[in-house]
Amino acid sequence: MAQLPEVIQALLDPAQYPDDAPSEVKLLQTQMSFVLLTGRHAYKIRKPVNLGYVDYTTLEKRKLYSDKEVSLNRRLCPDTYLGVIPVTRKDDRIRLRGEGEIIDYAVKMKQLPAEGMLDLRLKTGDVKPEMLESVARTVANFHDMADTNGEIARFGETDGIRRNVEENFEQSQPYIGRALSQSQFDKLKECFDTFLDKHAALFVSRVERRRIRDCHGDLHSAHICFQDHGICIFDCIEFNDRFRYGDTASEVAFLSMDLDHYGRADLRRIFIDEYVKKSGDTGLCELLRFYQAYRAHIRAKVACFKLDDPFVPEAEKAEELAKARGYFDLELAYTRQKPILVIMSGYTGSGKSAVATELAKHLGLVYISSDVTRKTLAGLPLIQRSGEGIDAGLYSREMTEKTYQSILMMAEGALKSKDSAIVDATFLSKEQRMKAADIARRNGADFIVLECRLDEDELRHRLERRIAGVSDGTWQVYLSQKSKAEPVTEIQIGPNHVIIDALRPISDNVRNIIDNLT
Repeated sequence: MAQLPEVIQALLDPAQYPDDAPSEVKLLQTQMSFVLLTGRHAYKIRKPVNLGYVDYTTLEKRKLYSDKEVSLNRRLCPDTYLGVIPVTRKDDRIRLRGEGEIIDYAVKMKQLPAEGMLDLRLKTGDVKPEMLESVARTVANFHDMADTNGEIARFGETDGIRRNVEENFEQSQPYIGRALSQSQFDKLKECFDTFLDKHAALFVSRVERRRIRDCHGDLHSAHICFQDHGICIFDCIEFNDRFRYGDTASEVAFLSMDLDHYGRADLRRIFIDEYVKKSGDTGLCELLRFYQAYRAHIRAKVACFKLDDPFVPEAEKAEELAKARGYFDLELAYTRQKPILVIMSGYTGSGKSAVATELAKHLGLVYISSDVTRKTLAGLPLIQRSGEGIDAGLYSREMTEKTYQSILMMAEGALKSKDSAIVDATFLSKEQRMKAADIARRNGADFIVLECRLDEDELRHRLERRIAGVSDGTWQVYLSQKSKAEPVTEIQIGPNHVIIDALRPISDNVRNIIDNLT
């Protein structure tokens, strides 16, 4: 990793911030900036880079874009952006707002609470549906008030969109072989070109309906913070109007794609439904998958850029590569012509849930859990053990049938909404598997069974060390399942019946499944 610039090294000294009195100053960075966190405030300093679409190479330009960042972000976060302050040098000492020569500028913000960040809450599962409804209303109100005129509107025309798409592929091409394959790259490009050629009238309609606005431009979960006094949507794009001017559908697609990336297709659907209800923009649905794929490509591309950044540690580069691959997987999923219904199959403890939840993130699948559904139907807290016999109460034949009826109904609801779904259940009964296959067929969806297999000794070892969770699986439960299980013989092993070796790493199994699909 390259040595940090002199300015940043100096500003990492807590003594630079007497009003905040931090014990330490934390450093974050993106491809274009350094961000210093004191606990009370955040100071953002632009890197002197020229990436083609952004030019921060001169002091004057960094001042211009710092001022612009403050004014634009005050549209959605009026109390967070405090202003632009100079970084000075005098007698070889670098200071914030000091005397001497101005050598750079910092945007000063209130440091937002980490516990309010949507991306972090998504990682811990601490997000309620009403939170996304509130975000949807905030975004819809913002779009309604956002500027539009003839100059802005032209960025919604097909030629302008095609230019952005082509730039995405030009900038991601160097990462073929690392983040995606040549065949995946070619398939994605063909899908975008075909859609733009066939659906030019859709884009014309959006312009005519005044849906092209001066938007945020970078609306994803890491830029949304929930606070006591409201929602702050921060860090909009200031460096290039071309990336901020666009269809409001593209902005909605960005956050909805990000929710898919976190395996929360349920929240994605809530967000979109509430936005459409508030804005009245029913027409955005026709372009949603196009823009979701477009935004997934952008996120993948940005993650790839970090692979070549000399200031990024190697461990972080490995994380960014995995993130890029995940976004490219999601982009490919959006280009599918037909929905898919995936069902897991296998004994308790065989690793079904781990594979299912990870696959849902990569493919934007609606995740449906039999364990969650069973306890919800019974009115039990998710981590409370039933305390009943294996074939009684919560796990009686009647309750099991009720659970499968419910999860299959949810799966069909997803398919009817043109979503794909994954059902996380044992599916040890041929009858239940055939019911799922019938649902897929009725709704024009592809049907796939993912069968998890695990050596019995390893399975017992896992069950005996399992910590409390939503599943009540035990060794005794496994033995009961084994005595009743019906092998998956109705579908030949192949593309629609995939055997998963649960001893292999989850990432390897997920990669094999995705490669099989694409």
